[in-house]
Amino acid sequence: MTVRTITTSTLKALKNSVIGNPAAKLALAQDTALIHLLVNCLKPPPTSYADTQGSPDDIRIESAHVIASISYGSEVALVSLIRANVLHAFLLALSNIKPHDPVQLKSALARGLRVLSTAIAEVVGPSQLGLKTWSPDLRSEATAALSYLFEFDCLNIFLPLLADPSSQTNIAIAQLISTTVRSEAHRNAVTDWLPPAERSKEIKGRRGWEKKEMANSSSSARQGGWVVRLLVNFLQKKDLKLQEAALGAISSLAMENTVVASTLTRAWPDAVDTPLNIVLNLTKSRSTDVQLTASLCAAHVLRANASHHPGSIDYSAALNVIHVVNRVLSSSSETPQNKIKICYTLYHLVKDDKDLCREVYERGTLEKVVLLAKHITPLERTSEWEEDEPESTLALREATLTVIAAISLFDNNIRREVADDLHLVPTIQVSLSHKNIGVRHAACTCLRALSRAVSIIRTNIVDSKIGMELFEIFKKEDEDPRVTYAALNTICNLVNDFSPLRPKLLDQGLLPRLMQLLASDDMNMRVGALWAMRNTLRTSDPSTRQTVMTHLCWPRLVTLCNDSNPEIQEQAMSILRNLAEDEEGVDYVFESIDTETLANCITSGLESSNEDVTHHTACFLANIANGSRDEQDFIFAHTHIIHAMHDCMTDAKSDTRCPLISCILSLVQSNIRRKHELTEAGITSTLRHMCDWTAGVSVSMSPGGRHHRIRMDDDKEAAKLARSVLDVLEHSNIGDLL
Repeated sequence: MTVRTITTSTLKALKNSVIGNPAAKLALAQDTALIHLLVNCLKPPPTSYADTQGSPDDIRIESAHVIASISYGSEVALVSLIRANVLHAFLLALSNIKPHDPVQLKSALARGLRVLSTAIAEVVGPSQLGLKTWSPDLRSEATAALSYLFEFDCLNIFLPLLADPSSQTNIAIAQLISTTVRSEAHRNAVTDWLPPAERSKEIKGRRGWEKKEMANSSSSARQGGWVVRLLVNFLQKKDLKLQEAALGAISSLAMENTVVASTLTRAWPDAVDTPLNIVLNLTKSRSTDVQLTASLCAAHVLRANASHHPGSIDYSAALNVIHVVNRVLSSSSETPQNKIKICYTLYHLVKDDKDLCREVYERGTLEKVVLLAKHITPLERTSEWEEDEPESTLALREATLTVIAAISLFDNNIRREVADDLHLVPTIQVSLSHKNIGVRHAACTCLRALSRAVSIIRTNIVDSKIGMELFEIFKKEDEDPRVTYAALNTICNLVNDFSPLRPKLLDQGLLPRLMQLLASDDMNMRVGALWAMRNTLRTSDPSTRQTVMTHLCWPRLVTLCNDSNPEIQEQAMSILRNLAEDEEGVDYVFESIDTETLANCITSGLESSNEDVTHHTACFLANIANGSRDEQDFIFAHTHIIHAMHDCMTDAKSDTRCPLISCILSLVQSNIRRKHELTEAGITSTLRHMCDWTAGVSVSMSPGGRHHRIRMDDDKEAAKLARSVLDVLEHSNIGDLL
């Protein structure tokens, strides 16, 4: 539709022509002159160009509607709007709103800002409902635009509108917060924001030595900030749309935010109930939309509040959410969109929480999700099936598989229920090769959870050949990186020593593909590739070790052992540990790495601040102690290793301390003449302190008199091993060993 003159009627016609019409939206987005004309119409004061006719306010309102209509059109449309600086135009227009301007204008501008900002945030991610794919160029431009939106000066424009007398404007801004806050930085920017009047009050009312949140009992910080306080007030209004918008905004602000979540679980001054209880009551609202949003909000609050206190989840509150989930999943009248939303709510509630996963399993929720996934997934692969499936069905399949994976991650009984009793593997198998990226990714994630059970690998995965189908996806170089990474996580399980698939995967190109991924710029991909090699080497034969190291190469492994990233260093040290699992393996390591280089790798690992790195280094040392006399002497020939062992023993947790003491036990059992070196390094006295069972013992090291703290919290195994070492030292006669 070509527009030569801007009038209220032509703008309305233009708006109607693009609604639900992707082709029309694309055509409009490519009309750069018209886009700039629409942007110009937003500017205050109203344009008086000769090519516009009609009420200035109506022109601005309809221009905002048209821009909002094309914001979700396509990548081309969104790029066009970003480059036309439409975000700035909306903010500028809102900043110049006058008290006498009509409510419809303010709400139209606020809605337009919300719709455009939401489209931009969806590109930046992470997506709130399933995976999306965007071009790198669009992501780059969208990221810059979203960062601009959360700058302080921009927040000063749109956040005050939460206090506007118009509920339509309140709803638009609350929805904007709900859909655009996707990162910790943006979350903090919104929750820390205060209007000028309160800003000055906070500063004046706080003495220099006081923390912000302790200044006074009614401080906005104690109630999650000015924005959160206003949003909670909205929950108590009778406006269902306002309640839904406020719940969504609180949900986004409380997600993984312990400070906000904890304030919502406490009673506020002059409040009848806690904000969380208000949210939980809204899970029983007569409006399904409010129920769903309240459930998601409650899930985020509960999980964020318990994030620093494992096992402290409020199960009675969680049951409110589970009840809504079960009702929606059981209803044949609920829309696919609502079932998608409730699946992701369940995902956020149970993700990485073993006890909650068990809870939803025992309450029949898992079975409902599995049956839903099977119901919407035909097992016959046909081109018609993939081409004719509604987008909502694809999104629902992705959602169900994603939440099944989360629930199945920790418990073998749950995994067996899914694979053996509910027979989900065929559904996963047909989804692995689906053209939709989100479905493929969810299927890979689901298979990863199931492949953590040895019995399922040896039966369902091998018998159905799904493991090899996943391997073919893993090898595809043109696959979406997110799918590749999900497949890689599953491969890590399939190459373990108990998997019958390990030899087959090695024969069919596993290692060359892992080396490709190790060269990736994606740190997670690099860590995953090393993890797969680490598992391949576990309880491996000499031939497998040589095959792996032919691809990885020893110089590269040494470099990785000293990598600045602790996750890379952890995997590299674990690879060394698995290479040296037996005497032949220890010999192989010493033949391949010179002793000075190896000693430096060990010292670096023991001195790491990362507990996983020190643990695998300690286990590697324990393996060396089971080697030959010369290999054992290597430890004592490098005194910096001995001192690093002592430092690590006094500071580390039990799972690292135990292999270090086991190492010492093996060394003294082999040669009691090492008693002097151990005493000189302060290790003998440290072992005595461990046996005293005194928490927080100060240990003086020699030389230099440095002090360390030993945390002896129920460290029975370490104390037992320490006593064994001391028994050998005290009851062995050095002369008998000469």
